[in-house]
Amino acid sequence: MKNPIALETVAENTVFRKGDVFVLFGELFGRGYATGLLDQARKTGMHIVGITVGRRDENNALRPLTDDELSAAEARLGGTIINVPLMAGFDLDAPAKGSTPTDLLAGMTLESWEHDKLDWEYIERCKAVAIARFTNALSQVMAILDGMIADGRNVFFAHTMAGGIPKAKVFLVVANRIYKGTGSRHLSSQALLDSDMGKLILQNFDEVSANTFRHLIDFSAAIRERVEASGGQVRYTAYGYHGTGILIDNEYRWQTYTNYTQGYAKMRLEGIAEDAWAVGVKATVYNCPEIRTNSSDVFTGIELPLIPLLLALKKENGGRWAAEQWRACEELLADGFTVDDVIRKISDLQASEVMIPFYDFSAWPMPNSQAQADLTIGTSNEITRMHRDTKVMISDLLSALVVEATGQLIFGESSSPCGPVRWLNHDVVARRLNASHEEPETAWRSVTPGALDGASSRLEIA
Repeated sequence: MKNPIALETVAENTVFRKGDVFVLFGELFGRGYATGLLDQARKTGMHIVGITVGRRDENNALRPLTDDELSAAEARLGGTIINVPLMAGFDLDAPAKGSTPTDLLAGMTLESWEHDKLDWEYIERCKAVAIARFTNALSQVMAILDGMIADGRNVFFAHTMAGGIPKAKVFLVVANRIYKGTGSRHLSSQALLDSDMGKLILQNFDEVSANTFRHLIDFSAAIRERVEASGGQVRYTAYGYHGTGILIDNEYRWQTYTNYTQGYAKMRLEGIAEDAWAVGVKATVYNCPEIRTNSSDVFTGIELPLIPLLLALKKENGGRWAAEQWRACEELLADGFTVDDVIRKISDLQASEVMIPFYDFSAWPMPNSQAQADLTIGTSNEITRMHRDTKVMISDLLSALVVEATGQLIFGESSSPCGPVRWLNHDVVARRLNASHEEPETAWRSVTPGALDGASSRLEIA
């Protein structure tokens, strides 16, 4: 994409109804965007079907879920899980009796990893084993799913597969220094990408986060054709990240977390949606705002652009409910600190000359720099220390709101999607939230003095 194309309208569902089928293509674990979309499917009365990535046994063999694991997973999902392991990625696959790519990384050390070389011909053989395993299992899953979808029913496929980090100690140490290290502990993300270890990880990200979307679209073709021939409709969605438009100096501007190593796979994901759209398949990647999840917590500072959502709630005709979110956030801060203080720190970061080069959409994803890492990670750590309890933070509250809004936006837009890639910026997220929660007569300007409990007049937006 040459420019971020924003979703500008707040649409409502006009297609999906009770008895239609919602397929979550990715196992549901903990926090994440998928919970918001699932909530919409449940409210609509759709039949929810999920998959599992399976589990590895003590010999590294992939197995289905046990009865207890399946029961717990289905309770978490609120639906039926097809218990055929669909683990993506090739980091734990190998030809018979061969070493896996993770085994090969285990031989690297902190002193050698930048120069250690991998046998790429052998890696391709591992990848071929993994792809054959995945697609064979996917054929089984689709055969089972086909029997669960009656003619005339609409089907919503929600792709949520992401990740692909190998469990290699050397990489975990390197990643900790790239995403959390400051000063002498800082490490260049470009150094990782230039190494064979980095190149391997990027390929694995592609297989997990992107190529699985193409497999989903291709292997569900027979279901799609049958459903459409019987009068039903089929939609595909996927979760992307490619920066977000947030309020900076009272204007919505694109910005990003740096360095988002998985960004290359997310761009590949966008391309897959574009290819599908070109042949008439309604597949859309929604690039969502930054939130805190179990996986994104690796990236210290990724939560900083989330906090200006409070400003967007106000700007987009927020009223009593929006003011309540400010107040709730302020209550999470330690004595002597206000939301005003937090936003000032983020504004200082945004205005820094250090950050200016990173506002270049065409250069994304840029490598990190010492100054950028020190500023981003340092600001994140400072804001964390401003909280009463570092396990209950403003970013947690706002993440839940973004999950709620993105679920509503994606579900509504999927009735009549307008393109293969769309950005869900803070403006449309705030409008969706305000529309869901505000009473029509309560505009922000009508909030009584003091309702923000410390939010100063300097934050007023005309």
